[in-house]
Amino acid sequence: MRVLVPVLTKDAIEKKVAEVALKISDDYKDRELILIGILKGAFVFMSDLMRCLAVPVKLDFICASSYGAGTTTSGSIKLTKELGIDIKGKDVLIVEDIVDTGLTLSYLIDYVKSFGPASVKICALLDKRERRKVEIKIDYSCHVVEEGFLVGYGLDYAEDYRNLPEIYHLKL
Repeated sequence: MRVLVPVLTKDAIEKKVAEVALKISDDYKDRELILIGILKGAFVFMSDLMRCLAVPVKLDFICASSYGAGTTTSGSIKLTKELGIDIKGKDVLIVEDIVDTGLTLSYLIDYVKSFGPASVKICALLDKRERRKVEIKIDYSCHVVEEGFLVGYGLDYAEDYRNLPEIYHLKL
C-alpha cells in the first residue's frame, strides 16, 4: 500500500520559489537569461519560477532519465530530448526538480557546457543529499531535504503523482 507523507506545503513552495526568483533576478539584472528545464520533473517548478523572474528569459528543455519506473537510479543516463536553441555565449540556468545522486545533473552540465555558454548555473527545487555520489554546486536551492522518495509538484513515481500541488514522501 502506498502512503503519502506531507513534506512541503503549497504555500511553503510558493514562498521559496519567489525568494529564489528575486535572488536570480538580482544576479542577472540587465542580462538575458536562458532557462533550461530538465524534463519531465522540472516543468512545474520552472513554470512558477519564470513567472516570478524580473529579467528577460528564453527557455528550452532537455530530457534525461536514470530512474525508469524504480525508486533508485539505474546509473545509466539516457538523453531523450536534446537542446533546441543556441546558447553559445549566453548565460544559462539549468532548472532541476531534485538533485539526488547528482549523476544525471553532472552529465547534463557537461552536455550544456559543450555548446559554449558564457556561464552555467544550477537552480534546484530540492537538494537531497542523502545519496549524493558526485559533488554538485547548486547555485540556487529552494529546499534541502534529507531523505525519502519524493513525489508531487512535478516529481513522479512511475509517472504518477506529478499533478499534486504539494510535495510528499512516498512510502511503498
